[in-house]
Amino acid sequence: MHRFRISLALVAIASSIAGCRRGTADTYRTDPVSRGPVVEMVSATGEVSAIITVNIGSQVSGTISKLFVDFNSTVKKGQRLAQIDPRLFQAALEKAQGGLASAEADVEKATAALHDAERLEKRNKELFEQKLVSQQDVDSAVATREQAAATLSGNRAKVLQARADRDQAAANLAYTSITSPIDGIVVSRAVDVGQTVAASFQTPTLFTIANDLTKMQILANIDEADVGKVHEGAETVFTVDAYAGEEFRGSIREVRQAPTTINNVVTYAAVIDAPNPLRKLRQGMTAAVKVLTSRQDDVLRVANAALRWKPENAEPVEGAPARGAPQGGGDRTMARTAGERRPSHGEQQSDGGAPSRGRPARVYKLVAGKPVAVNLRVGISDGQRTAVLDGALAEGDAVIVAEGGASPGASRPAPSGARRVF
Repeated sequence: MHRFRISLALVAIASSIAGCRRGTADTYRTDPVSRGPVVEMVSATGEVSAIITVNIGSQVSGTISKLFVDFNSTVKKGQRLAQIDPRLFQAALEKAQGGLASAEADVEKATAALHDAERLEKRNKELFEQKLVSQQDVDSAVATREQAAATLSGNRAKVLQARADRDQAAANLAYTSITSPIDGIVVSRAVDVGQTVAASFQTPTLFTIANDLTKMQILANIDEADVGKVHEGAETVFTVDAYAGEEFRGSIREVRQAPTTINNVVTYAAVIDAPNPLRKLRQGMTAAVKVLTSRQDDVLRVANAALRWKPENAEPVEGAPARGAPQGGGDRTMARTAGERRPSHGEQQSDGGAPSRGRPARVYKLVAGKPVAVNLRVGISDGQRTAVLDGALAEGDAVIVAEGGASPGASRPAPSGARRVF
C-alpha cells in the first residue's frame, strides 16, 4: 500500500511538470517568415466622372415648347435638344428689321438734302461773284450744306445701330433652339415641356452631356503624407460599391498642384484614367482607390505584428520607433515609413549622408520556446507584411507576433497564417 501511494505521488508530480512545460510553451503566438511579393499601395477615395462633361444652358428666357431628347439619348454635335417658344423673339426680329429699314430710308433722305444744299451753295457763290447776292446769302448756303452733311452722318450711325439691333434679335431667335455642342450622351435633363426658364441673372442648366462614357476618370483625394509617392503613370486598382468584389484598373494621368483643405486635412487631386468598355462605371460613383507606389518580388516577408511585438524591458532599436508606436498592421504608418528612397525601393539616407538599405527594426524569433532578438533592415510594406532586406532570418522561421496568454484547453483565435507552438 505504501509503494502504491508513492507511485501515485510520482505520477501526480510528473503530470504537474508536463502541464507547466506545456503552459510555458503555449505562451506565444508565432507566424512563419515567408517569401513572395510585397506591394506597397496608397489608399484614397474619389468620385467617378466622365472625362468631358458639358452643362447645356439657355442664353434667353422663355417657355420650353418642344423636347427632342431624353435621358440616355445619344446626340451628335449640332443636334437640336429643345425648343423655346420663338414667337416673341420672331416679333422682336421683325421689329428690328423695320427699324433698320427706317434708318436706311433716313440716310437716303439726308443724302438728297445734302446734294440740294451743295447745289444751293454752288449757285450762291456764282451769283456772289456777279454781285447779285450778298455775302450773307453765301454764308447761309454753306451752313445749310454743313448741317445736311452732319444729318447724313447721324443717320448713317443710326443705320449701324439698327443693324446691330437686328443682328441681336436674330441671335436671340437662334438661341431659342438649344443644340448640342459635342457628340455624347444625355446624362441629365432638368426641364419639361411648358416649363419657363429664366436667364436673367444666371444661365440655367437644361441638359448635362457626357462626351464618351466608355472612358471615365476618377478624381482621387491623395493625402499630403502620400502625395510624394504618387506619380504620373502609376497603376491603380479601385472598387465601387455597385460591384462588390470586382476590381477595376486605371492609371494616373496627373497629380494636380492645387491643395484642398477640409477640417485641417490637406489633400491633392489625382486624376485617374479608367477605361469603361462595358459602361459599368457611372457618374458620381464613389471609388475606393489603391495606387501602386512600389513593388518587390521574391523577397522575405515578415508579419507587421512581429515588428510591433516586444517583450517587457526590451532594448530599443536605434532609429526605430519607440515601444508603443505603430509600425505596421492595417495602419498607414508602416506604408509611409517603409522604403523611404526611390527608385531602389528600400534604401534610405543615413545621418552621415551615405545610403543604407531600408530602416532598422527588430523581431523576436522563437528558439526552443524562448524569444531571441533578431535585428533587421526592412523595406516596403503592404500593410500586413514587410519586406526583409537584411537580417538573420530564413524562410520558415517562426517569429513572435503576440503573447499567447490562454489557459490550457481554452479556445483563442489566431491571426491568419499564425500557428501555435506547443
